[in-house]
Amino acid sequence: MLVPLVVREGGLMLLLTQRADHLSDHAGQISFPGGRREPEDVDAAATALREAQEEVGLDASHCEVIGEMPEYLTGTGFRVTPVVVLVYPPFSLKADTREVADIFEVPLVWLMNPANHEVRVFRWEGGERRFFAMPLYAAGERKAPYFIWGATAGMLHNFYRFLAARA
Repeated sequence: MLVPLVVREGGLMLLLTQRADHLSDHAGQISFPGGRREPEDVDAAATALREAQEEVGLDASHCEVIGEMPEYLTGTGFRVTPVVVLVYPPFSLKADTREVADIFEVPLVWLMNPANHEVRVFRWEGGERRFFAMPLYAAGERKAPYFIWGATAGMLHNFYRFLAARA
């Protein structure tokens, strides 16, 4: 997974995607660009950059890899290595509509504010599951146009904890 931090005059922005509604896995969810490793990928960074190119048209020439976060195990059993990059404008993006419904940016400062990290509980007959959520509300709105949750919110929470430990 690529954690693309876009360098803007007003501060760092995190580029995220909303997955297409017709996908069989995680349809409509907010996610980082990224996907499965291919045999030609030499490392996690190569996978993340290739997948970002395929999904949103982000050219690697605009990206500076600054590191990897610890591997993240999703609730569905996938192992993900978040690769953090700085993305330097100007660049253009084009969503592969077979996979991506939307591309948007969120201020990193908002995402790194623990007041915006919620723990939610999903209960069903067989038990319960706790997960992080970060609903993005527009000014004056009561419904979140983007609802970051699950693995994406978990990795963002880990990123916050990593940065807070370094401060």
